[in-house]
This record gives sequence, C-alpha cells and structure tokens, in this order.
Amino acid sequence: MRLVQFCHKVAEGIVRVGVEQDEGQGIVDLKAFDPSMPSTMREFLELGPKGMDCAKRALSSGQNVLPRSDIRLLSPVTNPEKVVCVGMNYKDHCLEQNAPIPKEPIIFSKFPCSITGPNDDIILPDESQEVDWEVELAFVIGRKGKHIKEEEALSYIAGFTVANDVSARDWQMKRNGKQWLLGKTFDTFCPLGPALVTTDSLKDVHKLGIRCFVNGATVQESNTNQMIFQTEKVVAWVSQFVTLYPGDVFLTGTPPGVGVFRNPPVFLKPISSELIPKRIVEIFLLRRKEMSWSVRLMRSDRYATQSCNGEIFYID
Repeated sequence: MRLVQFCHKVAEGIVRVGVEQDEGQGIVDLKAFDPSMPSTMREFLELGPKGMDCAKRALSSGQNVLPRSDIRLLSPVTNPEKVVCVGMNYKDHCLEQNAPIPKEPIIFSKFPCSITGPNDDIILPDESQEVDWEVELAFVIGRKGKHIKEEEALSYIAGFTVANDVSARDWQMKRNGKQWLLGKTFDTFCPLGPALVTTDSLKDVHKLGIRCFVNGATVQESNTNQMIFQTEKVVAWVSQFVTLYPGDVFLTGTPPGVGVFRNPPVFLKPISSELIPKRIVEIFLLRRKEMSWSVRLMRSDRYATQSCNGEIFYID
C-alpha cells in the first residue's frame, strides 16, 4: 500500500490519512471510511496492525475516494519525535570525497521542523550561499522498540519513502565548529514523500536505483546496494541508544554526485538576484515497472528558478 497524509484544499487545517489508488486515480480517506481512525499518520501508525488492516479494507472497498484535485498532499509524517540521519553511508559517496569507509554508522539529526511536504517550497536561507542536494531513501518506524535485534528490525519499519537531505555546506563544513546540525536543519530542509510505501509492498529495499536531477540533468545516480550499513543495521544500532517510536523518520544516506564535491563546487542559486530565493523540488517514487505505477508531483512557484528532482525505483 501507499499511505499518504493530506488535507482538503477547502479545509487546509484538517489533516487526514489516506491510501492511494492506482495511478491517476484518487485517495481513499480513512477517517471517512472509519470515523474511529485518527487524523495523523503518527497516530495511525501507533494503532499497529489494526490501522493497517483498516487501510486495506478501505482500499478494497472503493469508497470514500477523493479526487487528487481536491486535496493537497502533506509529508507522509509530520511532527515525528525524531529525524535520524546516517552520514557517509554509500560506498561510492565515500570514494568521491576520498574518505575512509566508516566502521560504525555516523548518526546525526535534523529537527522535525525541517520536514516539508512533496509540493511545498524549500526556502533558500539568506544565511547560506552553499545549499546542496542529497537524494535519500527514508523509512518510518511503525512500532516502539529498544535494543532491537538486527534480524527483527524490518518488522519495526512501517514503510519507505523518498527524502532530500538539503544541506547548507558552509554551515555544515566551515561554521558551528563543523558540527553538522545547523547546516542540515534549516526550516524546509527535509522534503519528504509523497507516499509511505509499506514494507510488505517492497521486495528488497537494498536493490533500488536512486537518482537526483538538477534542472533536468542527472547529478546523482547509484543503487541502494551501495549502502554500507543497511536499514536493519541502522535500526539495531540507533535503538541501542534511544527508544524508537511510531512515526520516527530515518534518512539512510546519499549516493555520490552532491554539489560540494564537484570541481568547481555547484550549489543551488537564483538565476537573478531580483527573484525571491525559493526552490522547486520534485520527488517521486516509482513502483515495479510491471505494475505500471508511478507518482510524480511537481512543485510550482513563480519565483523558483531551479529544479532538484529525486527518484527511487526498481531495477529490472
């Protein structure tokens, strides 16, 4: 299943959880199908199997379907307790910066307020001149756990989605004592979505293509089989230190091709200084090609001057 969080365009403050139908079709409103269902994804995930079973029934019913034109998609999860990130987790990304392969996961975080939806603007802050892109596979925790065993870790993951770990390299690498947090956590620096693809819908998350495009040109292209620490290892590792809760978001690292390690470095900048410095970011997730299913959601802003697009997809 593909779970989404949305609001009605005529009632922007009312959040709902839904299930996507096939390509080009609508969204099933879970609360309209079953009024006992909660309104947010985090609360929905806290229900565990009860919530998932309801979502399956709602999707099969074909009822309470909203046309996409009537809704606005939000991030699949808003206000998680944690946004956990893994640094330097692709072998080919380490090679591009001549860095040694880490022996343990490098963990950092973003503040939850950095999360933004698949159709929202990313705001380029005045405080940074070196804003960079990082397409990433993300996952969301589905049930509470501490000291989780690696062989059981997948059962704690509700599903996967696409993220962009937008990064202000000047603040990450030159300022703030070279601590990564501030450079990673400006408002809107964590686009997420559009959908949370449930774990049981994915055959092998470590055999997925991953790409990023800037202005239509491919800047990152790799495969999730390049991950140094796979998702199960990351869950087990982090859960040694903190309790994981439903809705916690994990970003699993980025492949090579980021702007800062190009020669010369390349960053997202406005074409004209007279334009309001915002960015278009388009992120979409492709399912199996034989299912002929894809989601492609465009950001549109009349002040935007560049585009940064990401995709994660099955390799035939």
